Amino acid sequence: MKLAVPGVRNQRFSIIGMLVLVFVVPFAGLIPAAAQTPASGGSMVKKHAQFSSKLIDPRDVDVWLPPGYETDKNKRYPVLYMHDGQNIFDPKTSYGGVDWGVDETMDRLIREKKIRPAIVVGIWNTPKRYAEYMPQKAAKNLDTAELKNIPISATGPIVSDNYLKFLVTELKPFIDAHYRTLTDRKNTFIMGSSMGGLISAYAISEYPNVFGGAGCVSTHWPAGEGAMIEYLKNHLPDPRTHKIYFDYGTATLDSTYEPFQLKMDEVMKQHRYKAGKNWITRKFEGAEHSEKSWRERVDIPLIFLIGK
Repeated sequence: MKLAVPGVRNQRFSIIGMLVLVFVVPFAGLIPAAAQTPASGGSMVKKHAQFSSKLIDPRDVDVWLPPGYETDKNKRYPVLYMHDGQNIFDPKTSYGGVDWGVDETMDRLIREKKIRPAIVVGIWNTPKRYAEYMPQKAAKNLDTAELKNIPISATGPIVSDNYLKFLVTELKPFIDAHYRTLTDRKNTFIMGSSMGGLISAYAISEYPNVFGGAGCVSTHWPAGEGAMIEYLKNHLPDPRTHKIYFDYGTATLDSTYEPFQLKMDEVMKQHRYKAGKNWITRKFEGAEHSEKSWRERVDIPLIFLIGK
């Protein structure tokens, strides 16, 4: 059985021939450099190739628009931001040739009236994935031994604070300007798996006025020997206005997560989060650390975050 490693979730991105820069244009409805691809059930994916930033390296950004978006010009939508964007819609670009199937699952859940129609923004990763996804403030006091599970030496220093600043001050304003979004906290969510789960928990804690919910799938708590749990003890957002989803499997890399997740669950209780109301932790017996496993259960965090 292949053991998935969270630092190589990967990263099939094309730079050759892409000289398109994407800028925020102050005219809502004008969407520069967006290639459009039909998706399931009348939905579509628009690609903003090599989205530029003053804070981090450029990367592709995919925007999934729900069925009906093009016909009902007055409707506005919640937005879910997802890390490792190349892995969520298209098996051709996804790690291991299997994607999360977020477009198909969103389409099904909307038809079944289990979730509100929403926009999904997939932010592609880069070779600096670890450096961008390892929570910076959680790692700042770690010694050499504790850093052993954070293989960032090949990609430079941790830059996750800049990555989140990019999401909040560059990407979100662009999305809100060029797509019909509901811009407030209660309609803005963030989700990812493995290291993407860590950065999602970090995002909702660092920017509690921006993100109202976080989906943390197969969260890679061992990075820094659980340093993110120590950070969250003092930085979790208000349970009255936020909700957080955690899960983990029991096979491959996920088999190491349960002791950490149990500690995190105690932190959630101490902060007065209520299981089943504004917090969920799910254990999936036999589930491995892979896009295939996440595809099979992505409906659960989607319903929790943007359910009716």
